[in-house]
Amino acid sequence: MHELSITRSVVDICMENAGGRRVCSVTIEIGALSGVAPESIRFCFDACTKGTPLENALLLIEQVAASGRCRQCNSEFPVKTCYDPCPGCGGVGMDLITGDELRVKGLTVA
Repeated sequence: MHELSITRSVVDICMENAGGRRVCSVTIEIGALSGVAPESIRFCFDACTKGTPLENALLLIEQVAASGRCRQCNSEFPVKTCYDPCPGCGGVGMDLITGDELRVKGLTVA
């Protein structure tokens, strides 16, 4: 369960940026192809924030859909896996544009 260590890192990042103030909410982005389960992050968040300035903070998770760009015809399209063929030309080489994100987008402090 790597989500526990990821959640600990999110808490560390927030504490570093909160400047000792109480954190009211944290917004994170999780890409559809990041390999991170949002439900697991949510589950771990309460345990990881206990006794910290983030305790009782609201966790907002924004899930980012995956999209890619075909290397052959340069068209952009939504993807479900990293191996989806281009719907335009059928090409199999693609660059992921969105969907692998995992970042703290923002936090609200009091």
